[in-house]
Amino acid sequence: MGLFSELLLLPLAPVRGVVWVAEKIEDQVDHQMNDPAVIRAQIDDLDAQYDRGEISEEERDAQQDELLARLTGRESGGGGSP
Repeated sequence: MGLFSELLLLPLAPVRGVVWVAEKIEDQVDHQMNDPAVIRAQIDDLDAQYDRGEISEEERDAQQDELLARLTGRESGGGGSP
């Protein structure tokens, strides 16, 4: 029965491969979005942009609030479940 079921499922192998790749990408995105070091670097970048006059204080504060919410595990608006 094992060989027979493998033969039947063989056409689905590319789909399973794509699902596996998608899961790995999702894991990496989740890591990048929630890694404290990455978030701190983004906050530093916002401060540098503000110091260079590229963004306003309000823009900096709003983006920092979003980053700090991610850092502390709170979602700001995006509809995600806590």
